[in-house]
Amino acid sequence: MKILNWKLLQSEYLFREPWLTVRKDTCETPSGVLVPSYYVLEYPDWVNAMAMTDDGKVLLVRQYRHAIGKVLLEIPGGVIDAEDASPEVAMRRELLEETGYAFNEMHFLGVISPNPSTNTNLTHMYLATGGKKVQEQQLDFNEEIEVEAVTVAELETRLKNNEFLQALHASCLFYGLMKWKELQATPVVHLPR
Repeated sequence: MKILNWKLLQSEYLFREPWLTVRKDTCETPSGVLVPSYYVLEYPDWVNAMAMTDDGKVLLVRQYRHAIGKVLLEIPGGVIDAEDASPEVAMRRELLEETGYAFNEMHFLGVISPNPSTNTNLTHMYLATGGKKVQEQQLDFNEEIEVEAVTVAELETRLKNNEFLQALHASCLFYGLMKWKELQATPVVHLPR
């Protein structure tokens, strides 16, 4: 198999802030081509979840996204904070903050990259099941999030109608639906007492 990895020759940070870090790398390709200015965006890892209540509804959220100037239909999620012990802990925290729901089970669905050509971070996806409302939302100072509960059939219709602009959320929903259907097909075994 051919070696395709680039060699990193130099890195320079151009901008560093908590929500955005820009790095300029100088690299060399395996065939010896010099790439003098390759720009990389460093972000912390993210989490998102297809969140299902104990009565089988899927929680969706609507919020304004300033970069594109639109209110979007999305799923709960956010940044993994340095204090979070794991991506699952971060996801449980985000679910509680954004929706007020706590969940019995978290099914890990996998990891995807927002944009591997420019971004360093990953998104950890979950199917959260058995959700119960336990508190009111605890939103960040700049968040205004509306929660909506829909049936699985309604969710599938919205996916078919391309109502989810956020690609990372659409990916999680497709993986989440596959996992949910797999869980529905698995018989529950009750052991004798």
